[in-house]
Parts: sequence; C-alpha cells; structure tokens
Amino acid sequence: MKDEASSPCPVTPACDKASVVLQAASTVFLQHGFSAATTDMIQREAGVSKATVYARFANKEALFAAVIQQECARLMSTIRTIDGKSQGLRSTLEGIGTDYLNIILSPTGLALYRVIVAEAPRFPDLARQFYLAGPKVVSDLLARHMLVFVEAGELQLKGMGVADVTKLFVSLLRHDAQFELLTHPASRPSAAQIDQWVTLAVDTFLLAFARPV
Repeated sequence: MKDEASSPCPVTPACDKASVVLQAASTVFLQHGFSAATTDMIQREAGVSKATVYARFANKEALFAAVIQQECARLMSTIRTIDGKSQGLRSTLEGIGTDYLNIILSPTGLALYRVIVAEAPRFPDLARQFYLAGPKVVSDLLARHMLVFVEAGELQLKGMGVADVTKLFVSLLRHDAQFELLTHPASRPSAAQIDQWVTLAVDTFLLAFARPV
C-alpha cells in the first residue's frame, strides 16, 4: 500500500513542514543509517517539535519509506528525459549509461545504497521498496528504449528477453564502478573515468547484441 508520506500535497504550511521533516530525515538516515537514527535526531535536524513529526509520519519506518521514494525519484528523474528514437542506439545507451553512473555513484546514491543493504536483513520490506522505486524503475525505462531498437532491427536479442538483455547492460555499467566506489568511500570519479566505464559497457553490449553492419 502506498504510504501517505509519498503522496503529493498542496503548498500549505503543513506540507512545507512535512518537506522540512523529510529533508532532515534524509540527512540523518544517510549519515547514520536506519537503525542508529532516531526520531529525536530527525526532530532536532528539522528544527520542529515531535508533534510536527508524528502528525505527518506515523513512525520511523514511514519516514524512511518516504525518504526512499523521494531520493529514488530525485535520482531517476534525469533518465526519463532521454529520447532514444531521435538519438540513435549508441548515443541512447551512452546517455543512459552516463546519467545512470552519475546517479548511483553520487554521494547520495552511494549512501542510500549502503543504508539499504545494511538494513535489508532486518527490514526487508523497506529494501523491497527501494528496489521497486529505484533499480526496477531504471530497468523498466531502459527496457522500453531497448524494445524500440529491437523493433527497428538494430538490436538482436538472440533468444533472450528484453528484460534480460536490459539487466545485462545495467550489470555491465554498474559492477566495477559501483564496487570500486563503495570500497573506497573517499573517492570521487572524474568525468573521464565515468566516460571510460560507459564506453566499455556500451562497446561490450553492442558487440554482443547489435545487428552486424
């Protein structure tokens, strides 16, 4: 069931307070993790009363669920603007790949991933919400782009489904790049490094699935 915290609200003082609380919760959760964070910490970060926090969010789990929805929507919004039909196969894959790595390798993207993975055994429902709002959204968006090029004859699935081919491409993009940044927290990738990762993933993918010219 969709949590009340993720539903839109009009621009009112009550909604403004909810936004302040949600931003504070995001800061606290991403810095301390879910288990170590408390509503008292969020209240102090937001500069509001406990009554204000609980008037909009029933408990800490509801706050964390709302943070997941907000951060995933924010991080994924760029990918929705890519127009594969006009850009061509390689340019579309490179554009999506670059945006995707910029998203998952950003400080917020990495922090959110760390928190979710750390808390998944104790809070599997929250981890599932993250998957559905983040990685699943990306895969579905990319699969729709892939299908356009399959129907145009530019991609050959070789007996595989569009969803499986899409997952392979995402795996090529993220594996080494994300693992390196997760294990070297102080590192920040340069634009040139991201271009290198994207080019390698796209070249490998097209070698396997592009129609021979």
